[in-house]
Amino acid sequence: MFYREAGDFSTTYPQDSQTFPIRFDRIRYYFVLAIAFLVIPFVVNDYWVSAIFLPFLIYSIAAIGLNILVGYCGQVSLGTGGFMAVGAFACYKLMTAFPEVSMFVHVLLSGAVTAGVGVLFGLPSLRIKGFYLAVATLAAQFFLVWLFNRVPWFYNYSATGQISSPDREVFGILVTGASKPAWAAYLFCLVFVMFSAVVARNLTRGSFGRKWMAIRDMDIAAEIIGVNPLASKLSAFAVSSFFIGISGALFFSVYLGAVEVGEVFGIQKSFLVLFMIIIGGLGSIFGSFAGAAFLVLLPVLLKNVLVGVLGWPTDIEAHFELVIIGGLIITFLIAEPHGIAQLWRVAKEKLRLWPFPH
Repeated sequence: MFYREAGDFSTTYPQDSQTFPIRFDRIRYYFVLAIAFLVIPFVVNDYWVSAIFLPFLIYSIAAIGLNILVGYCGQVSLGTGGFMAVGAFACYKLMTAFPEVSMFVHVLLSGAVTAGVGVLFGLPSLRIKGFYLAVATLAAQFFLVWLFNRVPWFYNYSATGQISSPDREVFGILVTGASKPAWAAYLFCLVFVMFSAVVARNLTRGSFGRKWMAIRDMDIAAEIIGVNPLASKLSAFAVSSFFIGISGALFFSVYLGAVEVGEVFGIQKSFLVLFMIIIGGLGSIFGSFAGAAFLVLLPVLLKNVLVGVLGWPTDIEAHFELVIIGGLIITFLIAEPHGIAQLWRVAKEKLRLWPFPH
């Protein structure tokens, strides 16, 4: 009853084109931001941050990046794990080579380096698409993991082949390293999530987004009406890889602190992020958040209920988790290809029309 457009009207073009045209949506958005920035940092503990909030925030950035490429531009990619590894190793090299530079700059530069690598591996998309492009990006995934394992320069000639994040401060507060406060790591990642969401939202609603969606819907028709497929596809790879590189840098430096590329950024990571955008919703920024939240919370919920309450063995719980995720992917692909985001849109439409029938 309270979710109505009555009384909401625009008097300028910026008001008409704003992200949340309904006043209730804007209030809800600012309320969520206030809770995220002003309440959660003061009430969370180490377990909640390490088990839920940090994975959710970091995977949300990766899902936004992959959704731009797959959901908005229609270019299938299975190399997310490899591009996250590029961001992680770029961040490690920058942190060790330039310790006096701000951590914010290191993470952004890691995204820029990953964007360059993404453009390089996106060149085949100019000639191939669909299954063949998926195979090409899968080859990039295996090549990047092999490269970081085989070239000692990337891990500073360490005997173990593992990279560890040095302690770094932001405004005098540790955000990396074993002794960092949980709330500081949370806020540091939250800033990048806000940055990624705002930039991605504005890009997808602007000329870049319209060109990407034109390529996705029918590339030949898009080229006929003047869309440059070279610039559109490579820009999608660049922007997507930039966000994925940021997520890889945060995953290494803030969340884990030490990684071995073959174990952390393998093909499983690529499929995990792909499952997030399939369940959350292709071509939706909100769907990226919804899919990341679902696949982060599901394992925690199952472990607490099945293992902690019912006493199931952990291996059976792990297999049951895979069965649930696989079943949901099949269900969403068949029944609702636009995922949780579409279910949310339908629910809002019904709420706006309630109690009248649709």
